[in-house]
Amino acid sequence: MPVLELGGLTLGIREGVIALIVLVAFYMGFVLLRMFYLRSKPTPVIAPSVAPTLDSQAASPSRLADDEPELTLEESWEKPPARMAEGILRQGLEQEFAQLREEVDAMRGELAALRADMLQELAHMRATQSVSPIYGDAMQMAASGYEPAMIAERCGIARAEAELVVALAKSQAQ
Repeated sequence: MPVLELGGLTLGIREGVIALIVLVAFYMGFVLLRMFYLRSKPTPVIAPSVAPTLDSQAASPSRLADDEPELTLEESWEKPPARMAEGILRQGLEQEFAQLREEVDAMRGELAALRADMLQELAHMRATQSVSPIYGDAMQMAASGYEPAMIAERCGIARAEAELVVALAKSQAQ
């Protein structure tokens, strides 16, 4: 176990971990004090400056009463700007919409691939169903890798027909 000796004082891993915990605690206390200081410090409310125009000079007192009241600093921190919230909401919805569109496109591609596979399997099944049972057995044997002579003998067909069946099975496999 690593040990450090400083001036007759032995420091091990346990003491090092305790020292790190104490340092982190002091740092957290320092940050909390700074946050408390920032919260208690009054800051002036900055009102938006509006350049006087001809319309604003001729404005009636009733029109000025309809304007939004000035917010204090605490109220302005509590209430987020409406335009900012709308922008963030719009951006989030646009991102979600784009993601959903990508997922739908991916599902359409997978569905098209599955449809093509299904149609290919259906065509293969129709082709095997329209063949006589003898040639169906011969095709199964050819797909399993039997030689034409063995297929001709077991299925009772000519050797030339068995060779044709093996060639058909190889072409379908490719």
